[in-house]
Parts: sequence; C-alpha cells; structure tokens
Amino acid sequence: MSLLIRDARIVSPDLDLPLSSIWIQGDRIARIGPASELPRAPREINAAGRLVVPGFIDIHTHGASGISVMDGTGNAIRALAGAKLQEGVTQFLPTTWTETPDALEHAFRGIADYRERMDQARVPGVHVEGPYLNPDCVGAQNPRHVRLPDITEIDRLRSIAPVRLVSVAAELEGAIDFIRGLRTREIVSSLAHTAASYEQFVAAKQAGLTHLTHFGNQMTPLHHRAIGIVGAGLLDDDILTEVISDGVHLCPDMLRLIGKLIPGHRLLLITDSISASGRPDGECIEGGQRVIVRDGICRLESGNLAGSTLRFHRGLAIFHEVTGLPLAQIIAATSWNQARSLGLEGFGKITPGYFADLAILESGTLAPVTTIVGGEIRWSTDPS
Repeated sequence: MSLLIRDARIVSPDLDLPLSSIWIQGDRIARIGPASELPRAPREINAAGRLVVPGFIDIHTHGASGISVMDGTGNAIRALAGAKLQEGVTQFLPTTWTETPDALEHAFRGIADYRERMDQARVPGVHVEGPYLNPDCVGAQNPRHVRLPDITEIDRLRSIAPVRLVSVAAELEGAIDFIRGLRTREIVSSLAHTAASYEQFVAAKQAGLTHLTHFGNQMTPLHHRAIGIVGAGLLDDDILTEVISDGVHLCPDMLRLIGKLIPGHRLLLITDSISASGRPDGECIEGGQRVIVRDGICRLESGNLAGSTLRFHRGLAIFHEVTGLPLAQIIAATSWNQARSLGLEGFGKITPGYFADLAILESGTLAPVTTIVGGEIRWSTDPS
C-alpha cells in the first residue's frame, strides 16, 4: 500500500524543503521530490504548504488526558498512546514515578500488554525515573520510596518490558557501578534529582552516563567556584540534555541561554507531562501524592513543581519562538537525537529508507493536523 503527501514544507534535521512531496511505500519513505515526479498513490494527502516533520519522540512522559503510566493496564497505555498522537508524537517512553517495586511491576505489565498490539503511538520501552534519587532533591517524586540503585530490580522490570532509559543520582552509593551495569545492558542512563558535583558527573560519564534529566530542575546549580550539573550540561561536548520548554520549568531567558550555548545535536525536547495534561485545572494523584493544577502549572501542596501539562508540539513552538533558531536546527531535538541515543534505527529523519513516522503541522502554530505511524494515518483532524 502506498501514500502520497503532496505539496508540503518538509523539515528534517538540517533540511527545509518548500513545496515538496513524500511518496510512502508500505511503512517506509520511498521517495521525496516534486509531486509531478512521484508516482500516484491510492491515498493522497494535500498538505497545502503545511509542515511535515519526523514524528516526535517523547522520552519523558508520565501521562496525559487523565491517564497515568502507573495505572498499569494495557487499555490505559493505549489511551495514552492515542492522546500522544494528537501531539504529533509517534513514539514515547512511558515514564514511571518513584514507587514501590510492586507498583513499578504493575505499571510494566500494563505497558507490556499494550506493546503486544501497539496500534496507536509506538512504545519502544520504558523510562524509569527513580526510585534511585537523592532524597534531598526529590522534587515531586515520593520520598517514601526513594532507594539505592539496584540492578537486580532493573533486571526484573526488563523481564516484563524493555527498559530503555533510567534516571539516577550519580552520588548515591553504588551508582557508578549501577551505571556501568546499565551500559552493559544497552540501557541509557540519565543524571536526575541530584546534588552531584561536576567531578561526580565526570565519573558517571566515564561509566556510561549520556543524558541529563529535565535540565536545570532538581540538579546542582551553576556557581562560579563549582559549576555543578547545570555547568556540566553547558560545558560538556557530548552529554544530551532534556529540556522542558514550557516557560515554567525553565524561564524564557534560560531557554534562550540553552539555545545559544548548547548545540542542537545535544538537545532533547520532552514534556514531562502528567495525567493532568490536556485536562482542565484541578487536582490529581501522581506517585501517591496530591498534585494541584492552576493555570496549567502542576505543583505539590509544598509548592514543588510536579511535572507539566505541556503538549509536545507546544514545547517545540515555544522553543522556536523564544530562541529564534531555525526549525531545521531545532527539529533534531524532537526526534533524531532521541532515536540515535536510544538506538532506534530508521527513525527521526525524513529520508528514503526510513520509517514513515511523520507529523503534519500547521505552519503558524505548529499544531498537528495528522499523525502517521509506519505509513498509516493513525490520527487526523481531517474527517476524510
């Protein structure tokens, strides 16, 4: 089966083509060029100058549309996967909270159940955020369930569903060996909820650390005599940095600084969304704790930020507007960097031979109008 997307502005890492078309054969991109030079197809989409970008990959999301990853059923994860399609997300890592071993296994079983059908957005695996965090830097994570790094627990979880990413505080006892163990299992490790020094960051990186979780939040701040983990993210040439581009977790001036100092190949736009995303203000329970949502901002009763209500395309639009960077430069941070970091081959670019995981966006707002997974239209505002 083939699909033709006509007359689009194609934006892919370091590529910005006006009024080009994409011919999809099966689940792959077959050819790119003027519509007049491409074969006809049984189904055609007239993009009418809208943007076509690689489908977004959200590697850090706890939930959306009233659904939490911790709900632990295949139907809940399927509904979440459907909600993410409406953000232009074609792949995501369901992200767990700091919880008991039983609660984590329950969540993993629901994820594994959805992966057997995977008929909405793709779920290549899980992001385990915590429970291996510094108890003094928990933020909105539940301090009752924080514990030391345990590779045997990760092995139990990955026997249920693939673990792709683990967030951990590098200064904890046993953390460096834990990071080495993750690397031997081809699991990405990310520094999170941490009071680590720059020197401890270097040791963790030598052991295999490659990411920083929600950059700037719950990590050692920059100081002129000790640059901490924020300084490491600005200075290091290799580390990938998650960015919550909502203007709340990072103020607009910080987003501008990030855009100026951190090259696009090291950025990872994320949502860190919770079940309140896409819902009216109110209250919800996340990780066993009460979260109050006012004006779209999520906080615990203590005042700590508790994830976000950010939708992925809005994060892209905000980052683009605030930094003024070209979309062809920013777009690597929405899918390509995630794909290469997680070893997802054939994803994250619009090029022949790659999977046809695509999002069609309105030119001005960058709001999604159609989301395509493996050449199949899985969500669209177009009733036809």
